[in-house]
Amino acid sequence: MKHNKKIKEQLVDEILKARERVYTLASATPLDKVEWENISLYFKREDQGPIHAYKWRGAYNFMASLSKEELAKGVVAASAGNHAQGVALSAKKLGAFAKIYMPLSTPRMKINAVRSFGGDAVEIQLIGDTYDEAYTAAKEESLAQDSIFVHPYDDIKTMGGQGTIADEIVMSGEGPFDYAFLQIGGGGMAAAVSLWLKFYYPKIKIFGVEGIDQASMGAAIKAGKPTQLDYVDVFCDGTAVKKVGDLTHPLCAEFIDEFITVSNEAVCSAMQFLWEQIRCVPEPAGALGLAGLLSKKALLKNKKVLSIICGANMDFSQLSAISKKAVTGSNTQHSFRFKIKEQQNALLQLLQSDLSSVNIINFQYGKTNNGEAWPIIGFELNEGSLDELKAKLQKAGQLFEEITANDDVVFGIIPFNPQLVRHPHFIKLEFHERSGALIDFLKIVPSKTNICYFNYRHSGERVGRAIIGFESESNADKITLEKTLGESGQAYRYCHAIKEDVLKRILY
Repeated sequence: MKHNKKIKEQLVDEILKARERVYTLASATPLDKVEWENISLYFKREDQGPIHAYKWRGAYNFMASLSKEELAKGVVAASAGNHAQGVALSAKKLGAFAKIYMPLSTPRMKINAVRSFGGDAVEIQLIGDTYDEAYTAAKEESLAQDSIFVHPYDDIKTMGGQGTIADEIVMSGEGPFDYAFLQIGGGGMAAAVSLWLKFYYPKIKIFGVEGIDQASMGAAIKAGKPTQLDYVDVFCDGTAVKKVGDLTHPLCAEFIDEFITVSNEAVCSAMQFLWEQIRCVPEPAGALGLAGLLSKKALLKNKKVLSIICGANMDFSQLSAISKKAVTGSNTQHSFRFKIKEQQNALLQLLQSDLSSVNIINFQYGKTNNGEAWPIIGFELNEGSLDELKAKLQKAGQLFEEITANDDVVFGIIPFNPQLVRHPHFIKLEFHERSGALIDFLKIVPSKTNICYFNYRHSGERVGRAIIGFESESNADKITLEKTLGESGQAYRYCHAIKEDVLKRILY
């Protein structure tokens, strides 16, 4: 306990000293307020800092405390991205040179940002698949070259810089707060911020939030000391740490009241929440704390609640995967597999009898049997509507199963046996995104034509695009279908037939 008391005293002193250093590099970040469902939400906008993440604070406080002689030797760092940017920016500001080790899997945006911030003052070494591998290589380089290692979290000076986040929150005058939800990677920010908040707001309850497969602090709390995870998920790459710090662990254990874990899907849902509320697009780790907050929604009515948006450095290409995961995380979109007869109009009968009032956002089907069909249909439903739909289907005797998290749905797998298809004809179609559009389309399909393939997923646009396969009894029926599709278009826009080379990939 005496050792922990000394650490606390050193950290308090370092946060006060950091006040004199960090603002020579950048200004304080905003604290935004949002009123939402009788909860007062406060977002500390670290995404609006100089590197669009909070890590500059610790890196600069550490490096600004070094002597000229130490800086002249150069510094070494390891980072999954944001700490590297902070070190790069600090090196350029202080006239130092930094060698930075990053995992091979680091998002391209973060690598480019390090080069942009540091210029000739940095050298990047990409090594290993995880932060821990990059860390090991950086430590070896530091010892070999007698250079200073800038730790991303387990150092009093680094934590002191991160603690200025909490200092700005206190100085905003918006407190006291009832709850705070802090994301945890190595624990540097969580340790410093929780200590400072508890000092000024003794009654605040602080939650530490980790990814389900990143819970290194939770493991340390359980074991009573830092312990290394065998595996760490890297979706939230900014918090993907296998082992927390020797300094951060006791501080988090003392000042954080409860530790919770959240799924990647919940994180994506939180990212969507931030976009809808304040038009902010954080990186996954940046929304980790908010994901924990949203999981405790029932606890927070009429309370003042704090969350830190700790970063917004993410490759644009990741947005598609995040959007899909947010669907599951929001718990409003559900997919069912139905059993119907493999015959003409069976699908139309299903939609008209039991599903006419719900909004369809996903449709997957491929013919695999001459007697039975198992289409997958996704719906947008709230909790009450979900129960109501299930009861309606059961009452009608319709066989179904919910498979929202099934790999078939997540990866868009469509089993299909082209050997069963007669006179195939595949088209691309655009639907108006409204309830009943699919039913309106099916009504005009000629009676001698049967749907054998359907691939559609809602994209968020005003129109939905689908690839649809038909089978006919003869080539003449194919011509009739083409003519019907070209002449009628109240609920859809017929684009074109699928080209022969694409059709071969579907059929063979």
